[in-house]
Amino acid sequence: MLGVSVHASGQQSAKLVDAANLAGLVSGHMSSSAIAPLRERTQLGASTAAAQPLDSPEPTRSGLSAKQSRTVENLIAAAVEELRFGGYEHLTVRNVARRAGVAPATAYTYFTSREHLVTEVFWRRLWALPETPVDRRRSAVNRVSATMSDLSLLVADEPELAAACTAAMLATDAEVALLRDRIGAEMRRRLSTALGDQADPDVLGTLEFVISGALMHAGVGHMTYSELPLYLARAVQLVVPGVTK
Repeated sequence: MLGVSVHASGQQSAKLVDAANLAGLVSGHMSSSAIAPLRERTQLGASTAAAQPLDSPEPTRSGLSAKQSRTVENLIAAAVEELRFGGYEHLTVRNVARRAGVAPATAYTYFTSREHLVTEVFWRRLWALPETPVDRRRSAVNRVSATMSDLSLLVADEPELAAACTAAMLATDAEVALLRDRIGAEMRRRLSTALGDQADPDVLGTLEFVISGALMHAGVGHMTYSELPLYLARAVQLVVPGVTK
């Protein structure tokens, strides 16, 4: 359902490999060597309990002054503007620093690479995304579908940013890896909240792969972001228990 033709070109096949790898990386479930069983992963720390949202989007920085926080925010805003005008191909930390009105050395104090910068843009968008209302009178399928829809449309209106996030989040930088963990944990938290008492670890883990994989398929151009909510709703009906066929 979320796949593409098996007759894809070599370039398309490479994109699919990247998408599949990133789906696992973002959901926090794939190492460089293997994919652990869903229940084993949960026992190792991927709790299905509904965690509390973080008070701050800062992944590693602590004790920033008000001025330093504004600098970080200005750099993030400048990165989005640079992407709108030049795309990811021409994005550099130096150009972002120039647009933000700070020295390149200052920018590198906060962001080690353009991949780090772009991934943090996505993380902050996710952190700031309003919680999807959870109405326990609705079925788990409806609740999860609504949450999936909100997550899938996070950068739908910004194609340059969406494409940049798809590429940047494949980076192996330690800072990017940390943000991927944060992104995966936040998606897991929201999905677990939507599932409620039905947060079976296998179901939750599968849903994480579904949303991250769907985002990557859209990011590499195999479907449009506007198509995602419908595809995701169908996937949820297949994964979440209690649906009458």
